[in-house]
Amino acid sequence: GGGVVAYSEAQVDASKTSFQVNEKDCKKKRVVVLGTGWAGISFLKDLDVSAYDVQVVSPRNYFAFTPLLPSVTCGTVEARSIVEPVRNIIKKRNGEIQFWEAECLKIDAANKKLLCRYTVENNLVGNDEFSLEYDYLVIAVGAQVNTFNTPGVLENCHFLKEVEDAQKIRRSVIDCFEKAVLPGLSEEERRINLHFVIVGGGPTGVEFAAELHDFVQEDLVNLYPSVKDLVKITVIQSGDHILNMFDERISSFAEQKFRRDGIEVQTGSRVISVSDKEITMKLKAKGEICSVPHGLVVWSTGVETRPFVKDFMGQIGQANRRVLATDEWLRVKGCEDVYALGDCATINQRKVMEDIAAIFKAADKDNSGFLTVEEFKDVIDDILERYPQVEHYLKSKHLRDVTDLMKDSKGNDIDEVDIEGFKLALCQADSQVKNLPATAQVAAQQGAYLSKCFNRKYKWKDNPEGPRRFRGSGRHQFHPFQYVLLVVSYARGEQAAAELPGDWVSMGRSTQWLCKQVSWRTRVLVVSDWTRRFIFGRDSSRI
Repeated sequence: GGGVVAYSEAQVDASKTSFQVNEKDCKKKRVVVLGTGWAGISFLKDLDVSAYDVQVVSPRNYFAFTPLLPSVTCGTVEARSIVEPVRNIIKKRNGEIQFWEAECLKIDAANKKLLCRYTVENNLVGNDEFSLEYDYLVIAVGAQVNTFNTPGVLENCHFLKEVEDAQKIRRSVIDCFEKAVLPGLSEEERRINLHFVIVGGGPTGVEFAAELHDFVQEDLVNLYPSVKDLVKITVIQSGDHILNMFDERISSFAEQKFRRDGIEVQTGSRVISVSDKEITMKLKAKGEICSVPHGLVVWSTGVETRPFVKDFMGQIGQANRRVLATDEWLRVKGCEDVYALGDCATINQRKVMEDIAAIFKAADKDNSGFLTVEEFKDVIDDILERYPQVEHYLKSKHLRDVTDLMKDSKGNDIDEVDIEGFKLALCQADSQVKNLPATAQVAAQQGAYLSKCFNRKYKWKDNPEGPRRFRGSGRHQFHPFQYVLLVVSYARGEQAAAELPGDWVSMGRSTQWLCKQVSWRTRVLVVSDWTRRFIFGRDSSRI
């Protein structure tokens, strides 16, 4: 009772504080954040909200720890253990963040306005649509499942993007086993019902296949012993290897583990249609088309841009792109004061060859037309920071330093180079430009980076900290975003492989603990679920 009284009094004080803050907000720049995923929440957690009027718009009022979605599909952890209510997160900021549960319908870039709508269907009174004005807009809405217009995918496949998707898969897996043990079915019908197909060999598809295998072997074979030898799990991948976006050692580890566990991996296969009873694919090597019966199909092949983001791209001259383009500071190209991060955007890294003449001119201090090793060293740090592909190129060629590029046609060291020699030294560097993967870690790091930029936006206006401007004078206001690689990809619930910074790959049992929860509440819940699973096994109830 005392706790309730204290809580109510705290809310009264909070409302007073909120009113006082709102009166001050008219003098603050308004920052509107679209989305409460990894990028949006990471941005909000580190943002100095006392400097801005912050408003958040999202159709879901919670943050989901998406790396554990595959675990939800099999009951390793419960759905509510991996979600944190958004209002729990923002209440820690003393009421200085306002949240609206709605989806954005349209971005009016010219007038800096948003059209939003409350999307929950009910009989509550009041207008569902409203508009918001912004000074700065942060687009962090993620992306939607990409079906590649494959016939039958929407009607006959499960997806694994949201918590609701994981819950549906969990029920469907149990349905497949319950149907398979009914009397009167032939053995072939039982095999078909227990054939689980995962389309897509990326992190989500691989982790789900591993979780499903553990669920079957550790729990379901004991509950359904009559069909334990009829279960089959197949992963279909259009490329030559699964997890091909990571280090080849990660891919090899996963493929070998799947082979030992009896999980079939079909590479070089492109799905061309899916019906309620079979999946049809084309084998690239032979050009043959074959159909395979299935009991359940999970589609995990990639993502595409949301409709209102596509409309926004048309307004700012990016209509021909597949995804929203930003510069290295996460600023949307062609639209001032708009930022985009996470799965909905990609960084359009500037090519070093586009600025090669300007770089040479800036480095050639004595205007001799030649660049000495010492002059080259003076701009090395700025080159590596502004054009990270140069460092990737050095690593690919096993070169220790940029100055190792200053060699003649025979490979001998030289003391100076002219503009043509300088171009020759760096002409292959742009081949190392790669898009960042659409993963939670990239989105989280981008959100944290952007919040730091906002926190120092005015402090560093007259004292820029970024690399040298080769086209123009001075320096960039901030350091460009740089992704620090820390990728986790499970090959089994208890065994995993992780790619780490510095060309290291970790394999074993402990790498699953690399995952970070957003709050202590969810940490405790997840550990509790893992403990429960270890003692009692996974729950197979169809709820």
